[in-house]
Amino acid sequence: MPTEDPEFHQFTWLRRLPSRVVAPLPHDRRVRRVTQLLAGLFLYGVSDSMLVIARLGLDPWDVLNQGLARHTGIPIGTWAILVGVGVLVLWIPLRQRPGVGTLANVALIGSTMDLVLWLAPHVHGNDRWIVMFLGVALNGIATGLYIGGMLGPGPRDGLMLGISARGHSIRVVRTSIEATVLLAGWLLGGQVGFGTLAYAIAIGPLVHVLIPFLRVKLVESTE
Repeated sequence: MPTEDPEFHQFTWLRRLPSRVVAPLPHDRRVRRVTQLLAGLFLYGVSDSMLVIARLGLDPWDVLNQGLARHTGIPIGTWAILVGVGVLVLWIPLRQRPGVGTLANVALIGSTMDLVLWLAPHVHGNDRWIVMFLGVALNGIATGLYIGGMLGPGPRDGLMLGISARGHSIRVVRTSIEATVLLAGWLLGGQVGFGTLAYAIAIGPLVHVLIPFLRVKLVESTE
């Protein structure tokens, strides 16, 4: 098997997809898993929007999306969708196969962001800090929900898994990808700030606890 990194084995269950172009929707606890997936993706889009609204710095991928948005006039959520599609193309040489959750991830998070940012009021003063911290916390919960539904990793997680499966440490792969994305987004004018740092520090511990806690316990094997 491709890697000796012990951290890799925490994520191997995400790779259990049938040998098809797109993994079919499994029967095992289908309603619970789909409900949890959709709730998680919606809340993820809301949490990303909260970081944008707070204007104190975004997570690395949204720094890139915001930088692209500022240069093109295309909304940041729409760029999240377009970048997600682009990342999925990178799955092809890695022989990764998307699940239902992967495709839903691409479509729903960005759509939710555009809707929330269109409806949400501006925040000022100390309210920005409250919104930022709540956004980071909600992002951790949302990640636990959608990944815990076990319907396929998001496009960015799948890219990380695909590269790490070639014998590289997940830590090194994830850090390298996010550092590259962050630098590119910053050069394009995306906002890097305290919110970016808070996200980087908090999201790992949050998902480490929440993914196992929120993971759906399957009755039957879906392999």
